[in-house]
Amino acid sequence: MKIATYNVNSLRRRLPIVLEWLEQHKPDVLCLQETKVQDSEFPADALKQAGYHCTFRGMKAYNGVATLSRQKPEQIFHGMHEGPDNEDVRILQTVVDGIAIVNTYVPQGYLITSPKYSFKLEWLGRLRQYFVERLNPQKPAIWLGDLNVAPEPIDVYHPDRRVNDVDFHIDARNAYKATRAWGFIDVFRQLYPERVQYTYWDYFRKSFENNWGWRIDHILATAPLAARCRTSDVDLAPRKAAGASDHTVVWAEFS
Repeated sequence: MKIATYNVNSLRRRLPIVLEWLEQHKPDVLCLQETKVQDSEFPADALKQAGYHCTFRGMKAYNGVATLSRQKPEQIFHGMHEGPDNEDVRILQTVVDGIAIVNTYVPQGYLITSPKYSFKLEWLGRLRQYFVERLNPQKPAIWLGDLNVAPEPIDVYHPDRRVNDVDFHIDARNAYKATRAWGFIDVFRQLYPERVQYTYWDYFRKSFENNWGWRIDHILATAPLAARCRTSDVDLAPRKAAGASDHTVVWAEFS
């Protein structure tokens, strides 16, 4: 299985980039975040013509998650729990070929002094409980998406200057690690423990050209599946494309 994640920062604006990447790389699953499109306007037809089943939940101009899969999902779960849930635009679980795939767009947090940051920390705690209730660490499962945390100093440029940023503040890092400790392994870092590689560069100050970035988009797997991860990488081509998102594609392949 080849699986990828991409914060598109508006699917309708990046649709040509997504379609080109699907055509070139033919992943089994591509998970998208920040689709920023309400369900009635989701470009499902174009993605179906590319050979993908589409599972999605979104809203106008904000949030939104979608999972594209070559195989029709065996099960689908929107949100943190059954029934109406205003978090269903941030978390989507699909079961594909027997593997639970949890696609998440973790709250960014705004400022560490903001209630939005407290909500981010609480959200990560609820996500761990979601894993406890829905998954089994001894069975194959994947957690991926824009997780809005750079876990270690190697994962952000000038880490000494980022200590009060919501994606690198110690409380966010600890909350993320506590959630990950339920039973998930970062497959990129497992393969490349010392490689400096970012997945996000903002649009300002020529951040991409200067490689002033963050590794905040991740693919994690439970131990049985992580042991079968043969390769994982970050594709810079979507970030170089005209009209690019400020994130790029992260992918992994499992034997």
